[in-house]
Amino acid sequence: MIKILNALTLITILSLQTTDTLSLTVTVGGTGVKNTAGDKKWQKYKENVESNSNGTINMRMLVYGELGPEENLVNGIRRGRIQVANWSGLATTTVVPEMAMLYIPFLFDDYQEADFIMDNYLFEAFSKLLAKKDVYFLQWDEIGFNQIYGKTPILLPSDLTGKRFRTSSSNSARLFAESIKADAIPLGFTDIVTGLQTGLVEYGENAIIMYVPTGIAEEAPHLTITNHSFATSIIVIRKKWLEKLDGFQKNIITSSFVDLENSRSWTRDEWKAFLQNENKYNFKVHSLTTQQREKWKKETSIVSKKLIDSIGGKAYEIWELVQEGKSEFILKNK
Repeated sequence: MIKILNALTLITILSLQTTDTLSLTVTVGGTGVKNTAGDKKWQKYKENVESNSNGTINMRMLVYGELGPEENLVNGIRRGRIQVANWSGLATTTVVPEMAMLYIPFLFDDYQEADFIMDNYLFEAFSKLLAKKDVYFLQWDEIGFNQIYGKTPILLPSDLTGKRFRTSSSNSARLFAESIKADAIPLGFTDIVTGLQTGLVEYGENAIIMYVPTGIAEEAPHLTITNHSFATSIIVIRKKWLEKLDGFQKNIITSSFVDLENSRSWTRDEWKAFLQNENKYNFKVHSLTTQQREKWKKETSIVSKKLIDSIGGKAYEIWELVQEGKSEFILKNK
């Protein structure tokens, strides 16, 4: 009888330990906007994790800026205060400076080429660089090609000579503005609308999904489709924390985000819908001719060398990987 009781006690203890092991709360940080493609991805991630784990993993979603600016998300991951986050490519440069290479003007010719090179050449390279900083790189989270916006139409780089052009604080943005001889004015993203209203800035660059729903389009209603640099975010996880999870938990956390194909499709469907409804959102789209786009490429071509030199580290290796990827992409699409 004693042996039976001891066995039952052992089973109970093991059961409690298993339940405790599987009970997990994950804090997720982001700076998204409700009812957008980005918001949809986060909510799907939460749903997938909690469903796939049978409710044993609870997702604490602080994805609408509750934790403050992106700098807080970077510090939160690195200090273990949050476990999963969305970092823009520019925010990532504070951890891995080489990420700024993605913002070289006209690095990619179109979305198809960008997808191929980023997936087959750059994901592994950046995964290794981030891993050295205790960051697990889960997946790309596309923002889209940057475009030029302004108070008046802009078709050529010379149209921006001496104009007050909003930039982020990054070297890539500053070098781009300098290459087209604009008056570069660093300004935080949340200050752009006020800057446009007061005349502090008149022009700038952003992806369409950041331009239309944030109020920028209302103040700078001319959008020129330059597709000059590729903006992306990344989904990251604190590496040391992830490695401490059991196999079941780790698999759920790393496999439940929206798959890359759908993630990209949702974002692209969103900006395409904005472009198709420019009258609704009160902005006007300007497209470039092949000749005009070539002038933009020529004027900004110096940026790549300057950026590589300023970054150092593995920047040149990233550049070489892109060139290798371009060659393979061309061969595959002949």
